[in-house]
Amino acid sequence: MPDRFPVVIHHNPDCGTSRNALAMIEAAGHAPTVVEYLRTGWTRAHLQSLLAVMGAGPRDILRDKGTPAAELGLLEDGVGDDALLDAMIAHPVLVNRPIVATPKGVALCRPSEVVLTLLDAAPAEFMKEDGEVVRATR
Repeated sequence: MPDRFPVVIHHNPDCGTSRNALAMIEAAGHAPTVVEYLRTGWTRAHLQSLLAVMGAGPRDILRDKGTPAAELGLLEDGVGDDALLDAMIAHPVLVNRPIVATPKGVALCRPSEVVLTLLDAAPAEFMKEDGEVVRATR
């Protein structure tokens, strides 16, 4: 039976922020579709679709830390959206994470508690991996 409120998380299991967002989604009672995008990669159409819903451009989700972004020249002014998308398709690690999609919208959930704005319900309180306590404000 499909979840009453479908949630998709584009997830990197090696990222604490991504793990925290996934745990918050699960604590809210959802069984999300988990897309390990470093394994599956991206398509141009999928990235463009997510960005359109987000009202964002490729530079808004470009990750530089721990990626080849600088060596590829992607941090320079004047690098266009097409070049960024091409690089993200070739090097999925260039896409920051986690990106979460729900019926309420799509967002890059950094910090992880941004995910709470995309859910239909949230845990009253959640403890992140580092011990920080997040309290729902709704």
